[in-house]
Amino acid sequence: MSRIGKKPIVIPSGVKVELQGGVIKASGPKGTLEMKCHPGITVKVEGGQIRVDNPAPEDRAKNAMHGTTRALLNNLILGVSKGFQQDIQIFGTGYNVKEQGGKLVLTVGYCNPVVLPIPKVVKVEIKIPATKGNEVPALFSLTSADKHMLGQFAANVRRVRPPEPYQGKGIRFADEHVVRKEGKALASGGA
Repeated sequence: MSRIGKKPIVIPSGVKVELQGGVIKASGPKGTLEMKCHPGITVKVEGGQIRVDNPAPEDRAKNAMHGTTRALLNNLILGVSKGFQQDIQIFGTGYNVKEQGGKLVLTVGYCNPVVLPIPKVVKVEIKIPATKGNEVPALFSLTSADKHMLGQFAANVRRVRPPEPYQGKGIRFADEHVVRKEGKALASGGA
C-alpha cells in the first residue's frame, strides 16, 4: 500500500471539485483543470477532502498507480489554487529573449532567432530582456496552473541552447547548478 496514496488531499477554500464518471474537474482562482483517473483506483470527494483508495493492494500495477494518482490530483489542486512558476536564465553576451504575438523569440547565438509557440495555458513574464555581459543574465519566468505543460515547455526552451560547461553560456533554470570544467592549460616551455 502506498504511503503517499493513503494521505488525503485537503481542498482549499475557493476551489471547487467535481467528480463525474472517473474524470475529476477542479476550478479555482488560477483556472480550471481536469484529469481522467486510473480505472483501477477509486477516488472519492467528501467533506472538503479527496481520498484515493486502492481496492486491490496485491496488484502491483494498481499499487504503483495509487500514489501516482494521488500526486497528480494534488498537483491539480495546487495548480488551480496557487499555480506553478519556473524561472529561466540566459547567459551569454548578446543573448536575449522577447515575446511576439504568442511566440517566444530567443536570440542565443544561432544565425537566426529561435521561435517557440507559447502554449495557451502558460504565461511568460520577461524581467530582464537581454544579457549585460557575462555577469547579468536575461531572466524570464513561466507560470501556469498545469504543472505538466509548464515543465514540458520549460524543457523545450532549455533544449534550444543547453548550458555549456566551459563558459556557462546557454539557457538554464534559475535553480540549476552547472558544473564548470577547466579549459586546456597552455604548456610552457619547448617540446
